[in-house]
Amino acid sequence: MMKRRQRGRPLDGWLILDKPEGPTSTDMVNKLKRLFDAQKAGHGGTLDPLATGLLPIAFGAATKTVPYVMDGTKRYQFTLRFGESRDTDDAQGAVTGTSDVRPDNAAIEAALPAFRGLIMQVPPIYSAIKVAGERAYDMAREGRAPVLEPRPAQIDRFELIDRPDADTAVFEVESGKGVYMRSLARDIALACGSLGHITVLRRLRVGPFTEDMAISLDKLEQGEDTAPISPALLLPVATALADIPALALTESEAVSLGHGQAISLVDLMGRIPDGADPAGGTVRAMVGSRVIGLCRLEEGWMKPERLL
Repeated sequence: MMKRRQRGRPLDGWLILDKPEGPTSTDMVNKLKRLFDAQKAGHGGTLDPLATGLLPIAFGAATKTVPYVMDGTKRYQFTLRFGESRDTDDAQGAVTGTSDVRPDNAAIEAALPAFRGLIMQVPPIYSAIKVAGERAYDMAREGRAPVLEPRPAQIDRFELIDRPDADTAVFEVESGKGVYMRSLARDIALACGSLGHITVLRRLRVGPFTEDMAISLDKLEQGEDTAPISPALLLPVATALADIPALALTESEAVSLGHGQAISLVDLMGRIPDGADPAGGTVRAMVGSRVIGLCRLEEGWMKPERLL
C-alpha cells in the first residue's frame, strides 16, 4: 500500500504570533499552516479567544519541543473589573452576580500574598479540562456546569501595576503551566470582598519567547494572495530550548545517542553545566552550534529523551 503524500511543505521552526482578540489558538494554527503551506503545525500553549499576545506556533520538528515550551515561565498582564461575576470569569460571559464593593489599593495589596507561591486553584468551568471524558466548557454550554476540584498552581509573581479607576485594576503575573488568569482575577476579587472578572488579557512571555520576537497577524496576511510566506520568518527549532542547560558532545557521542545509547556521566565530567541536576535534570545535547536533542541525567547516565 502506497504511503499517502503529506500536503504542504516540510518546514521546521517557530513563528511567534502576536495573537489578536477573537480567534481561538486552534484557529490561528490552522491559518498559519495555510499561510506557510506547511505540512505540520501546532501551538505552544492555548490562549483564550479574549486574550491577545504571544502564541508560539511550532512547525515540523519544532512540534517535538512544544512540551518544553509549555513547561516554561509565562508572563501575563490582565485588567480586572470589580462589581460583576461572569460565568466564564471574563467579559464574554453572562453576569452571575453583582457587588457594590470597590476595594482600595491597600486592600488589594493585602490580599495578594495569599496568591503567590504554590497555591490551590479552581479552574474556570469554561475551560478545556476533561471531566469523565467530557470537556468542561462543553458541559457548561449545555447547562451541566461541572464541579471542578482545586489543583496546584505555581505563581512566581503577582503584582498590582495600575489602578485606572475604582472599577478596574491592572495586574502582572508570572506563573508556571496550567495556571488560569481568569481564576486569579475571580479569586482576588473575592478575597477583597467583591466580585470581578477579566476584561483584558495579554500574554507577554512564554518560556524563552518574548514580545520582541512576535509578529502580528496583519503583517503575515499582507502577502496572503501571493505565494506562501517565506520560511525565513521562522526561528530555529532550538530557540525553544534556550532555557535548558547545554552540554557539549563529540561527534562520536552524538552518533551513540542517535542509536539510543546512554553515555556515562563519568565520561562527561567537566562538561556537565552548572544548571543541570545530575539526578533527574534535562540537558540540551549539542555538537558545536547544532542541537542533537534533549537528554535526561539519571543514575549516572545521560539518556536520550527526545532527539531532533
